[in-house]
Amino acid sequence: MRRGSRAGFTLIEVVIAVTILGIVALGLMSATARLTRGVTDDRVRTAAAASADAQIALVRSWPVYATLDATYAGTLSNTPLPGLSRATTVVRTGGVGQTNDYKRVTVQVSGTGLATPIRRTVTVAAF
Repeated sequence: MRRGSRAGFTLIEVVIAVTILGIVALGLMSATARLTRGVTDDRVRTAAAASADAQIALVRSWPVYATLDATYAGTLSNTPLPGLSRATTVVRTGGVGQTNDYKRVTVQVSGTGLATPIRRTVTVAAF
C-alpha cells in the first residue's frame, strides 16, 4: 500500500474552502439587508404620498371656500405612520371680492424613514 495515495482533503484546503464560503455568505447577507431596507423605505414613502394625496383630495372637495383655513390648516403627528407628521398650510392671496382671490394649500409629510419630505400643493380659487 502506498502512503501518498490517500483520498480526502488536506487541512489547508478545508480552511480555504470555509473562508471562501464565509465571504460569499457575508456578501449575501449584506445584499439581503440592503434589499430589505429599500423595500421598507419604499413602503414608508408610498404611505406618506398616499396620505398627502388624500388630504389634497379632501381640500379640493371642500364645499365652503371661506372655511378652508379653519378646517384643514395644522399639523397631525403619527400620520399616516408612527414617526411621521402631516402639516397642512393654507396661504391666501388677494382678498374678499378681489379678482385674484385664491388659496394655495400645501400638504407636507415628513419624519423618520423619509430622506426628503413628501409635498403636494393645490390652488383653490373662490367662485
